Amino acid sequence: MSITFIQLARKVLEEEKRPLSAPEIWSIVKAKGYEKEVGSEGKTPWNSLGARLYVEVRDNLASEFVPVGARPKRFGLRSMDKISAFQSDIPPLPQLGKKKKAFTEKDLHPFIVYYGFLYLKAFLKTIRHNKSGKKEFGEWIHPDIVGCYYPFNDWKGEVVEVSSLMGNAAIKLYSFELKRELSIANLRESFFQAVSNSSWANECYLAAAEIDNDEDFQTELKRLSTSFGVGIIRIDVEDPDSTEIILPAKPKDIVDWETVNKLAGINPDFQSFLKRIKIDLSSREIRQEMYDQVWEREALIDSITKKKES
Repeated sequence: MSITFIQLARKVLEEEKRPLSAPEIWSIVKAKGYEKEVGSEGKTPWNSLGARLYVEVRDNLASEFVPVGARPKRFGLRSMDKISAFQSDIPPLPQLGKKKKAFTEKDLHPFIVYYGFLYLKAFLKTIRHNKSGKKEFGEWIHPDIVGCYYPFNDWKGEVVEVSSLMGNAAIKLYSFELKRELSIANLRESFFQAVSNSSWANECYLAAAEIDNDEDFQTELKRLSTSFGVGIIRIDVEDPDSTEIILPAKPKDIVDWETVNKLAGINPDFQSFLKRIKIDLSSREIRQEMYDQVWEREALIDSITKKKES
């Protein structure tokens, strides 16, 4: 009889008696031959394991698992003695301005696609600004990435059918504005770009690889996020599975269709995205290859490492 990834993680953590990251847990699983106990591994089982653990600690307040540290994100058990003592073993977040950024905003797109697919269960597509017929106010009209969550894998077929008949297909639309970093110097411009080009969606996010930890900056960031409903995502380029929502978006039940129509009228990528949603909803068979490719974890890390070395 097979066991779940969550049960497998509990087994390893109980034996090791210390917090571990998803790749560390899986390396121990392989060393001890436990992978045979999981019914289906997939091509990247450590990613599946990390996704299950992340969702568990995010959505289950009574979970026996607790996150430890930020980079890399590790997971421990509440039953562990003095689990906070392990925090000292986790390297601190790098400070802004200490070194030159080797990557561009474009390099961050695959990280959001990876996060969106594994943790939001969404299929994402990059919106290329240069494809638009109208160039003015590009950053204020065009989101960087859009996505769609389909309920097929979570809902019974009859529920999907009834919800569709009642005019609610239960899909969720996402929109993302990406920045290399967020600091007091670019906060307002970056934030209101996200408000302008992404707040049409059910959930909209401003995502950055480095976010200033200054207390006053964090207070202002939280105030803006709460006021306008824009979520904040910290992208971890060193450990993609540690990418996280640090401030949640305020979900909206109604999409701003006027803005959707405007964007579809000027950008073929966005128009194609809408057509794809229509086809996938009708067929109930999502064509993953029609969205942005989901890179493997190692490929994401290598893409940034090569940038730093060049």
